[in-house]
Amino acid sequence: MTAFCQHSAWGAFLRAGQRIQGRFRPGASGVRLLSDTVVAVARRRQRRPSAQAAPEQRRYTIDASVFVNAFNPHEEGHTESLAALTAIQERGIPVIVPALLLPEIVAAVARASDDGEGALSYANATARLPHLTLVAQTPTMAKQAAELAAAHRLRGADSIYVAVARRYGTALVSRDDEQRSRGAAVVACLTPKDAVGDQVGSHAPKRPRR
Repeated sequence: MTAFCQHSAWGAFLRAGQRIQGRFRPGASGVRLLSDTVVAVARRRQRRPSAQAAPEQRRYTIDASVFVNAFNPHEEGHTESLAALTAIQERGIPVIVPALLLPEIVAAVARASDDGEGALSYANATARLPHLTLVAQTPTMAKQAAELAAAHRLRGADSIYVAVARRYGTALVSRDDEQRSRGAAVVACLTPKDAVGDQVGSHAPKRPRR
């Protein structure tokens, strides 16, 4: 995928996210909309050439909770979720997720916003993100997820994300405390904030030895 196509796909993702952010119904009063500054920063970053993922860089499996939260102004942590997605996109780091991600995004967004068309548009834009790979649910993967669910008392959907992360050696990024705490017995688990710090730390200039 050319740099132009990569930037266009990221721009389409941001536009789809901005559409749904105004449709989410507030769960509590007094919550302001997602800051235009945050989205503006994400847009500026899309114009920069995406760096190729270095061999030592960590790869990620990102739970649907992060994608939904990134543009939901009525949930805490939406700034960190968008920042994590932006940092990973900016650096061209591979994201490997189960195909289940798409219906999970649509279901959560449509139910919270009452905008089915916007939910589908956002999920489709997510599927077209550069560096994102959707993994089909094969019988083998389903069996592995079932075994993880039994061994670690994971919820059904959670076990699928953990199974994908284990299969491909990725770190699981999620806002779900239970998914992270139980999945940590199998794979590295991070919050969106942790993922941002992970990227900043991995690209910090090294101090010369004295």
